[in-house]
Amino acid sequence: MNEEMSVMAKSLLYSFLICFSFVVGYAVRWFFAGKKIKESEEKAKELKEASEREAENRKKEAELAAKDLLIKLRQDFEKETKERREEILTAEKRILQKEENLEKRVDLLEKKEKDINNRLIVLQSDESGMKQKKEELDQLLVEEKKRLQTISNLTPEEAKKLLLSRLDEELVQEKAARIRKVEEDIKDTSEKKARNIISTAIQRCASDHTAETTVSVVALPSDEMKGRIIGREGRNIRALETATGVDIIIDDTPEAVTISGFDMVRREIARIALENLVADGRIHPGRIEEIVEKAKKEMDERIKEEGERAAFDLNIHGMHPELLKLVGKLKFRTSFGQNALQHTKEVAYLIGVMASQLGLDSKIAMRAGLLHDIGKVVGQDVEEGTHAIVGGNLARKYGEPEDVAKAVESHHEEVEMSTIYGVLVCAADAISAARPGARAETLETYVKRLESLETIANSFKGVEKAYALQAGREVRIIVSPEKINDDEAIVMARDIRKRIEEEMEYPGHIKVLVIRETRAVEYAK
Repeated sequence: MNEEMSVMAKSLLYSFLICFSFVVGYAVRWFFAGKKIKESEEKAKELKEASEREAENRKKEAELAAKDLLIKLRQDFEKETKERREEILTAEKRILQKEENLEKRVDLLEKKEKDINNRLIVLQSDESGMKQKKEELDQLLVEEKKRLQTISNLTPEEAKKLLLSRLDEELVQEKAARIRKVEEDIKDTSEKKARNIISTAIQRCASDHTAETTVSVVALPSDEMKGRIIGREGRNIRALETATGVDIIIDDTPEAVTISGFDMVRREIARIALENLVADGRIHPGRIEEIVEKAKKEMDERIKEEGERAAFDLNIHGMHPELLKLVGKLKFRTSFGQNALQHTKEVAYLIGVMASQLGLDSKIAMRAGLLHDIGKVVGQDVEEGTHAIVGGNLARKYGEPEDVAKAVESHHEEVEMSTIYGVLVCAADAISAARPGARAETLETYVKRLESLETIANSFKGVEKAYALQAGREVRIIVSPEKINDDEAIVMARDIRKRIEEEMEYPGHIKVLVIRETRAVEYAK
């Protein structure tokens, strides 16, 4: 009985323990579950607050970005307005300059009109004298006609033909004799001296001329750099082309990029900027604009140095800095493949030697030679006048002597040459441009000049064949000996020379050679 009670007690105890364990486990589970729910609620609350803070921050960032955009738009608008104002001011200056040039032209036209009126008066007086001489000649012809009719019993028509033929022969002979005499006098006096002066100047001046092209090549460290230059969707290369005004060509050429453009200054700025970008490695639109601005400043300094170096080489001092800048810009300009600065320096050397040979002031001569083409570099900014006239006005503007200004504006004979320095500049300019190898010439121009020479020569009566030789610097004409005599050959050479000067444009000189040959051939059997 006690054992049964003990067993039952144990059973009850075990049951109680099980129930108690169950109750305790449930309570513990409920406690931890509540704790997790509370933690989850707190975490959700924190997430909500973080989301609200992030939304507030983004809202503030958006407001700041909008303000920055508004400021940028306002700055762009102000910049554009400023540029427009500057363009208007520049246009006003051009209009004022144009009005001044027009007034100068009106004064020049009035002066020319006075000269023409004076010449007209002289011509009218000469015409009256010619009429009087013509009347005397007609009277002599009538007397000669009567004398011929009395002596030879010829009809009036026969006497007229005989008289005219005699007069033609006498005039041709007299004309040829006078041409021979004048040519001999010129050759004996001026040609020898001029040849010595020019040959001395050419021997003392030796300049190299490099033909510039329209492209520049920039070497790259590797082909991977091409992709960085192009940029994402081409934004880098577009920014570089917009900032420099040239074309950037990226092709299959290994480790090289080609810069193409007719403006040598812009092309050189683009080359310097691209080399600096490649060396720096940071290539993006903002950096590109910064590097291009630095390259432009570097280019301005280089132009100034080139002008100063040219003046130093020629031992020219006291020239205005703006004129030296214009001279430096000639370094980046070509004419028919000839570098403009090298051509200018060569002209200055030549005119300096010729001036010293003639006993003139070589300093003034060399200043005129150095400045004779500065009007070319401002041609796009000045609308009125040729480069010679513009160059003369610039020389006056920046305090150069009047002899220098007159020589510059008259070296293409658009203004009457009033000083010997203008003649020297014209001669030195022609020598520098016409010497072999100085300037490149296209095949089309070369062939056209040869055809024009032969066409002019063949248009004269009595010409059998005409040949243009030595790259168009000589035309050789073979005439029929039965139709043209020796005197007429001399007159023909002179007439052909005049036609060439009037109808053609060419560098240097063209030799006209008329050949008249008579051959007597017999065969002995």
